[in-house]
Amino acid sequence: MHPRQSIIEIFSTFVQFDADRFSHWATESRLRSSMQGCVKRTPQETSEYFWALYWYKFWQLPESQSLAKQHLTAYLQESCYWISQKTVNGFASTQYQLSDCFQVAIAHIDRVLKGFNPSQGHTLKNYAGPIFASAIRETLRQRHEVDICTDWGLLRKVSHKRLQEALENAGLSQEDIHAYILAWNCFKTFYVPTTTGTSRKLSRPDDQIWEAIAKAYNSQSNQQIGIPTLEKWLLTTAKATRKYLYPTPESLNITQGGDNSWELIDNLPGNQQPSLIQEIIAQEEEQTRTSQQTEINQVLVTAIAQLEPEAQQIVQLYYAEGLNQDKIAKQLEMKQYTVSRRLTKARENLLKSLANWSRDTLHISITPDLLKSMSTVMEEWLQSYYGVSPE
Repeated sequence: MHPRQSIIEIFSTFVQFDADRFSHWATESRLRSSMQGCVKRTPQETSEYFWALYWYKFWQLPESQSLAKQHLTAYLQESCYWISQKTVNGFASTQYQLSDCFQVAIAHIDRVLKGFNPSQGHTLKNYAGPIFASAIRETLRQRHEVDICTDWGLLRKVSHKRLQEALENAGLSQEDIHAYILAWNCFKTFYVPTTTGTSRKLSRPDDQIWEAIAKAYNSQSNQQIGIPTLEKWLLTTAKATRKYLYPTPESLNITQGGDNSWELIDNLPGNQQPSLIQEIIAQEEEQTRTSQQTEINQVLVTAIAQLEPEAQQIVQLYYAEGLNQDKIAKQLEMKQYTVSRRLTKARENLLKSLANWSRDTLHISITPDLLKSMSTVMEEWLQSYYGVSPE
């Protein structure tokens, strides 16, 4: 798989398979038009993380949720592909291929979006990975049960709660659901496997059992329903249950109101866009600051651990216990100027580590003025880290 390059591609193209292998990126024209409009209005934003957060914000708005979901589904294609490949390779044996696992995972995009919280410091891709992997494992385990059961075996195994959810998901009326569940209860009462471990492979009930099921149903419902109708109801129930436990991913090629000229970008609420962008920028900047602060902490903690033991002790006494250089010299039985020199050397080593991190990570040039500013920041950090200001 070759990675997508531009922001427009990342948020408007989808994986296409050929013989269970990646074939190419297919462009959804309406999503592409949508992203072209966004990028044109905000050309300075070139980060995929910015646009992921942007569409996540729009996903939270009911009027633009469908559009945002499609853009985010496109965005997570690569993450879903690699997670699917890794997960399916981890199974010793499965009849499901990479493309099957990919479809299983991407069908759980709603689960990803509902659980994602950008304030916790995760990126959407990092958060989605474990969700996709879990969804694949759960579904393959569930599908195995569904696949190896006959319709009658499935009806014996399914719980009342799952059965009702499946019928509701199929769009049946409450009256029909009540009738189907009553028929199912009668079926379970009179069709009990006689041999342990054979419930998955149950065949159609015999005529005697059907008569008992029909008699029980008619008695409890005060109706006269024939065996063919009851059998049809139960098979419909099994079909709805299998479909509910084995969902088919919905198509992303959706138009609005049957209007072929519909443009996705037209659904963006114009009076909300500027404030949303400002909010996203502020949130992204806050996340960046938080991330950088965490890295600075780690850099300085590591630098302290790399100091010589005696230098670490001097720094500890100076910042944690608040001793001045004279008191440190007396406690360590050394000259005051030795303490001063080693304390200065320790600070220089810490500042050097911080400067190297800034150069390598933030890609900024180190100037005398910047070093002076960094020295001030480092001093404040040391006082905060050790908890007591020096005398």
